[in-house]
Amino acid sequence: MKLKNKVALVTGAGSGIGEAIAHLFAGEGARLVVVDKSSENIESTWKDLTDGGHDAMRFCVDITQADRVTDLVDKAVGEWGRIDVLVNNAGGPCANDLLDMEDEQWDRDIELNLTATARLTKAVLPHMIKERGGSVVNIASVNGLGAYDLMAYGAAKAGVINLTKNLAVSYGQYGIRLNALCPGSVNTPAWAQRLREVPDTFSQAGQWYPLQRVGTADDIARAALFFASDDAAWITGQSLAVDGGLTAGNLHMIQNFMRT
Repeated sequence: MKLKNKVALVTGAGSGIGEAIAHLFAGEGARLVVVDKSSENIESTWKDLTDGGHDAMRFCVDITQADRVTDLVDKAVGEWGRIDVLVNNAGGPCANDLLDMEDEQWDRDIELNLTATARLTKAVLPHMIKERGGSVVNIASVNGLGAYDLMAYGAAKAGVINLTKNLAVSYGQYGIRLNALCPGSVNTPAWAQRLREVPDTFSQAGQWYPLQRVGTADDIARAALFFASDDAAWITGQSLAVDGGLTAGNLHMIQNFMRT
């Protein structure tokens, strides 16, 4: 098992990508600290894990609340002695075009998607330094690599990518690795409202991806496992697009244009 006896903290673990990561990591031998702001969702994830015979702790925490973040890290380390893997997954867009958004919407995007990631990493790093090792996997986005709308969200995710590089360089001397995943569109419950309004959203979106489909939560979970495990023992400071080829180019768009 790739994570046998490791302690892994996963945010946004109540559904979607975070839930898939938690289950995959547990299956690979990790003890899980699962975090989500939804009490119902995190209870469901925790129950599934423990019913499956896995060791897990759960916290219902909004990671934008600084004191709660410090408290959950202290409790997790107090219970299991260390945190070997941190997955900063919680996030999501709040606003779209810069001219249309209020300052509060901009602040919310930056707080949730960048500041909270930095804050949780800051809380965990001293424990990883003490243990002389660890892996941080930040879930960024293709929005941090290029212009795909959602301007504040994209700016925040670009910040996550740069923060990942800076921390990787600064803390590699302690055996700590930090890498970022940049997913494209992924079919998760976060899209529920959009799918109710436009049921064929993903079939429409899939045509723009070279692999002709949007991603699944398991697609991202498997990439997270790679970065978290010793399979990536000499990889740090990197950003991996897990996007079905979206950022490689869009031949389908060009072909359609040439036919018109």
